[in-house]
Amino acid sequence: MLRIRAMGRAGLPVLLGLVSPIGSDALAQTASEAIPAVTVEAPQRSRPKPVTRSSRLRAASTASAARPVAPNATDGAGGQNNTRSAGEVRAGLNQSPAGQTATTIDRSQFDNRPSFSVSDVLRDSPGISIKQGNGPRDFGISIRGSNARNGFAIRNLVIFEDGFPVTQPDGLSRSDLIDPHAYGAIDVIRGPSSALYGNYATGGALNFRTRPGGTIDGVEYGVDGGSYGYLNNYLAAGKKVGNFEASLFASDTRGDGYIGNSWFNTQTVNFLGTLQATPDDRFTVKIINNDLSARLPLRQSLNQFYTNPVQQGCTTGAALAAGCPTVSLFRNGFNGGKDTETATQAGLGRTDRRTIVGGRWEHDFDNTMTWRNQFVFDDRNISQPTGATSAIGDFPSYNYMSDITKRGEIFGMETTTFVGAWYNTLAASSDTRNVMPGGNATLGLISANTYSDTSNYGIRAREELKLTPDLTAIAGIGWETTILKGVNTRYTYNTINVPVATIPTPTTVNRRIENTAPELALLYRLNQEWQFRGRVATGYGTPQVSNLFVLPNGDFGNNTQLQTQTNVGYDLGFDWTPSNAVKLSAIAFYEFFRNELVSQAASNPNASNATYMFNAPRSEHRGIELAADWKFYPGWRFMIAYTYLDEVYTEYVENITKGAVFSFNRAGNKIPGISPNELTARIGYDEFAGPLAGLGGFVEVQWKDSFYMDNANLLKAPGYELVNVNVHYKTDLVSDTFRSLNLFLEVRNVFDRTYVASANNVGNSVSATGTPDAASTLANTTGSIYAGSPRTFVAGMKVAFK
Repeated sequence: MLRIRAMGRAGLPVLLGLVSPIGSDALAQTASEAIPAVTVEAPQRSRPKPVTRSSRLRAASTASAARPVAPNATDGAGGQNNTRSAGEVRAGLNQSPAGQTATTIDRSQFDNRPSFSVSDVLRDSPGISIKQGNGPRDFGISIRGSNARNGFAIRNLVIFEDGFPVTQPDGLSRSDLIDPHAYGAIDVIRGPSSALYGNYATGGALNFRTRPGGTIDGVEYGVDGGSYGYLNNYLAAGKKVGNFEASLFASDTRGDGYIGNSWFNTQTVNFLGTLQATPDDRFTVKIINNDLSARLPLRQSLNQFYTNPVQQGCTTGAALAAGCPTVSLFRNGFNGGKDTETATQAGLGRTDRRTIVGGRWEHDFDNTMTWRNQFVFDDRNISQPTGATSAIGDFPSYNYMSDITKRGEIFGMETTTFVGAWYNTLAASSDTRNVMPGGNATLGLISANTYSDTSNYGIRAREELKLTPDLTAIAGIGWETTILKGVNTRYTYNTINVPVATIPTPTTVNRRIENTAPELALLYRLNQEWQFRGRVATGYGTPQVSNLFVLPNGDFGNNTQLQTQTNVGYDLGFDWTPSNAVKLSAIAFYEFFRNELVSQAASNPNASNATYMFNAPRSEHRGIELAADWKFYPGWRFMIAYTYLDEVYTEYVENITKGAVFSFNRAGNKIPGISPNELTARIGYDEFAGPLAGLGGFVEVQWKDSFYMDNANLLKAPGYELVNVNVHYKTDLVSDTFRSLNLFLEVRNVFDRTYVASANNVGNSVSATGTPDAASTLANTTGSIYAGSPRTFVAGMKVAFK
């Protein structure tokens, strides 16, 4: 018989006593249990020496401290903690590196609400901006505006899952494979980070931590469903048995989409397993697979968005409702006359697969030193008829890392030393083929082939030195060589209706680029309440091989003059924690960019490529990040994440061709795509005792300020404010089969606001005399905007089995 047991007030202290030791670090999968620290009383006042042992002596994977912690030492956020093993310290470099500005989003912040995509969870961190990409779960994730100028996917930051890289060697990441239900915590690491993470980490890094099997301890089944045909069935299973711990997550998600031609069907499998083979050796296996089948709408102009934001009545090009974007397709699939069709009529969409298999071996030489070797195979297979052409290709990559982490002392000061090396490579051949009329994304003849080969190899070193019990200094440096090779072959069909191609001389590239990235940081804990940090660090990001072959009008050609973007960033901030009920963090940053890579919509919306890339010689990014968490009354909680960004060109002359070439100085202009103000605020209540124990709810507000869409700062995408309301219930179940039950109902965009979920930058244009076209003209430029979701209702249920 199944009975629901309410928790009385007498049980509340017991529950809090059990839960209080569990922090966000506990959500990361550990290979074994820590052995107790041993303190040896030394005579007189001599300083204790590090504990050492014979190389043959076995150590637990989370060994005790190398030396006893002084009575007045404190372990602050992002600081050193000598009760941790070298292996745990190494894992922390992907979670919250000492001196770095970082936020961890705990599962408790999204476990009782709809979690369809990264957009639903990452907004809880300051410094994060989200824009809709080309697919249901494809989002552009920006840290401090790093990816706001990109038209699709994720660049300018590095992404990990459980320490395994899921950013490919060409710097491209996609969020299609991320189902937030799988994760126990998400680490957001902000600021230039190439000293630690290498190429592409100009904005920072993300680390998604799957739930360890021991915390699941059984099986969980959940289902979310709601407006526009949304349905997500998911399963999590996990267990820790002896020296082996494993978790498996699987989900099937589908929906009709709120925009015309945006239905989707996607499946995700995510596995993490760790074996403690010996007291000194741990083996970890990571497997991720995602299959995506989706239809894709066309991006609108600003005027089309105002007229018909969710693209209704856009079935055929012959009988269009107002505000419907269209695409021109060659009738024969290669040249001559064209038909104008809508996305629905042409059958535009994506059919992609992503498979990642990783393995890691960690060996403890002794209590203070760990050697880690890691290998990842990552294959991205795409078929993407998203406009007048379709990108088709397979992109297999290989990534090997090896590093050593050592804890010890220098002149009596605690140290953590990290040294590592890596090599990764991606070689692929991809086709661009014309899409022709006929529906279901019928393919015509090939228009281009791109062979690309990207390889990165380098070394990195890092030293953390505890100058005093309260002051830690961090220094790091990374050196990396990137080799970009590519051949772009165009196919032109010069005779009408004759499918014989002329092949011009291919465009080739073979470049070797070297980059070095140093960083310095200081972390000072004044007392138990106040912690301060200062940091200066550098980042770099090379262009993708494919960027080198796209011209401003979107056609294939020679763009091989693109340079590596670099940045130097300064962070200064503090954390104030006067009690367990209050935490306030604030960071001010200033970053200087050289040759910033900026993406912009192609001037020809029917060209082979929707966007192209250029360098802005100099630019500056500055801003403020605020985060607050206040439990101001029993059961009540207020959280806020706020970001202010001011990003400008300081040196950039834009050349626009209209017969002649006209030049415009953009120095002092705002960089397009950057919203100056973004805020997520939430106030909620959860009942912890009595007959209503487990019942709760919250009200959430999201605010995104308006932002410029063009380099001349003439056209703005409108800002918006959204309100979401949630009610949820969780209870333990007294049963031989069931453990707990979770229920929730959430209404999103309560007031049914029409808003811009994504706006790609648009190119400025001029008249024949060089007079810049007005904002009213730019507002008709297509290929830019996706609208956000109207009011939606989502309900969910999750049952945990023993």
